[in-house]
Amino acid sequence: MISWEDFEKIDMRTGTILEATVFAKARKPAYQLSVDFGELGIKKSSAQITVHYTPEALVGKQVIAVVNFPPKQIANFISECLVLGIYDENNNVVLLSPGKPVPNGLKIG
Repeated sequence: MISWEDFEKIDMRTGTILEATVFAKARKPAYQLSVDFGELGIKKSSAQITVHYTPEALVGKQVIAVVNFPPKQIANFISECLVLGIYDENNNVVLLSPGKPVPNGLKIG
């Protein structure tokens, strides 16, 4: 079990994907994303979401991401946030997103 204080340390926000490109240097199939988090700015993310999504379908999609992890280098790319999803029955990621359009940068809690 974690405490409420532990949960509050995780900064999850809404964002809109501005750009999605194939991450050719990733060991597992992935995309490089640019996500707009409103006042928090634009952050980059590497996401293994190639089974259910094309780059074209991702642009404009709202997502939920953890924005307060330290940057992580993946091959030649620095990932600045973790886009959240659910593992389906085949262990492929289905993105979490708001049920209706909301402003970028809203805190999840």
